[in-house]
Amino acid sequence: MQSVLALLGLFVGLALAGCTHLNDLPVGSVIPLESSAVVESEAVVVAPFSPNQTPGNDYRIGAGDVLYVNVQGKPELGSPSGNGQGVSGSRVDGKGNIHLPLVGAVSVAGLTVDAAATAVQAAFSTYLNAPWVVLEVEEYKSQPLYLLGQFRAAGTYYMERPLTLLQGIALGGGLLDSANLRRARLIRGDKTLAVDVYEMLTSGGMLANVWLLPGDTLFVPDDNDQNVFVFGAVNKPGVVHMPNGNLTLTQALAAALPNETRGDFGLIRIIRSHSATRGELMVVDMNQVLKGRTLPFRLAEGDIVYVPRSGIGSWNEALAEILPSLQTFSAILQPFVQVKFLTED
Repeated sequence: MQSVLALLGLFVGLALAGCTHLNDLPVGSVIPLESSAVVESEAVVVAPFSPNQTPGNDYRIGAGDVLYVNVQGKPELGSPSGNGQGVSGSRVDGKGNIHLPLVGAVSVAGLTVDAAATAVQAAFSTYLNAPWVVLEVEEYKSQPLYLLGQFRAAGTYYMERPLTLLQGIALGGGLLDSANLRRARLIRGDKTLAVDVYEMLTSGGMLANVWLLPGDTLFVPDDNDQNVFVFGAVNKPGVVHMPNGNLTLTQALAAALPNETRGDFGLIRIIRSHSATRGELMVVDMNQVLKGRTLPFRLAEGDIVYVPRSGIGSWNEALAEILPSLQTFSAILQPFVQVKFLTED
């Protein structure tokens, strides 16, 4: 702890040494800061799902649903009641049909409850004079939603009405205290969307609060392994934990005990992975942060921080120095970085 405090003291000293002219400013002066210390960035952003249209409020019947059908005055023509034995109601089969006495198969998949009742009524009209049909959904089983990870009640749920992503989380009883709110994932078919639940809840950023579709999977990991990795001109290379998922570059460097005599703080390299094939390569001028000219640079979970020992030109040169240090942490180096390393001129 004392060494960390000493390093923080060093950073403060460097900052003051670099901006002594601020001492001449009157009390209460406001100095505008640049928004970021990033001097170079090469990003491939994970494309979010296109906002889907607001679905209608009426439930659409699908395969697996169980319907209750009653033909007024003709109970023998409606759905089986079960009577404590067998299946109660008429289950929609894989072809989207229910099967009823006298009329046989009636197609109902994709219809609203009212439209399905009209279809059943039309089928019985061939045999009965002005039949009166009542139809209700007895079991909702056609629109599954899979909630995995740090939910209070994880499992498979079936949507009875249109739900947004946040409403889907509520369906699982909310999230545990151990949930990593910044690293949730929405899996839809062969696509995966990174979801920052924390931002939605605290900043109102609702772009990712999309309408859920049948078959969607929501996965929320735990926060036990929220770390960054610091290598290069530091005396304590390796893992730095992120308390509650919050850590600045200054804090990470202080924890790794940087070698101020050999490190080049103007060209700190950061590798940020968004997925196995997409990420961001950044160069951060830490000197600007230390001089109070920029806002603190916040790290993201899994960031790899490299403090070069001297000025480095291309990313290829930087990665050539980083790779040997990562051998013991090979799992954290995403393939997109390897592709960059192999293809850069």
